Amino acid sequence: MLLAVDIGNTNITFGLFRGKRLFRRFDIPTRGYSRGKLKNLLKKAAVEGSIVCSVVPAATRVLARDLSALTGSRPYIIGKDIWVPIKNLYRKPKEVGQDRLVNAYTAARLYGAPAIVVDCGTAVTLDVVSRNTEYLGGMILPGLGISLDALYERTALLPKVKLTHPGKLIGRDTRSSILSGLVYGLAASIDELSRRIKQKIGRNALVIATGGNIGLIKRYCNSISEVDPDLTLKGLRQIYDTIK
Repeated sequence: MLLAVDIGNTNITFGLFRGKRLFRRFDIPTRGYSRGKLKNLLKKAAVEGSIVCSVVPAATRVLARDLSALTGSRPYIIGKDIWVPIKNLYRKPKEVGQDRLVNAYTAARLYGAPAIVVDCGTAVTLDVVSRNTEYLGGMILPGLGISLDALYERTALLPKVKLTHPGKLIGRDTRSSILSGLVYGLAASIDELSRRIKQKIGRNALVIATGGNIGLIKRYCNSISEVDPDLTLKGLRQIYDTIK
């Protein structure tokens, strides 16, 4: 049994695989993580190996230590013990988040290239894979949660709004106006940026969407070809297979 772990700024996502099948997935808030919570979640799970992708170095160190103690083997860390097997054309390759490379690699493997990977999480990233399966780079935007917090914290009169589906396109009160502006605005950004990227890499490029907020945003986008909320976990499993 393989444990794949994706450490993000908001949540740590765990996936348990039997062979190629993801049979269990669970999240722990990154700031609320503890060894006790992990131990409870791994009850009766005979984990034989683990692989970790992270954008939070401090959390990586703690989790790696706990996984070693709980499973009896040290986890493989993407970017340290294993490199994502994709040609990285970033000007400074080490600046790319490992999760972005994992998603680009996996999207090309599962859905083909050229491809655009949209990850709607704490930040929203668009990552571009060429028809030759090269990582070309991408774009980074503030996520929905960050945008909601910024409006509340940086204005005098706008209220704190819970993230949910907007009502009509044209908001009739402040709450609905904020939700409509942010959700429809992000969807429009994804659609237009995808259109412009396709002009560069090929109009046949698929748009693969993933991330914690993709379930909310997908219905407002016209450009998304496939939604795969487990894209990163699937990629970690595939990369783990290359070393076994």
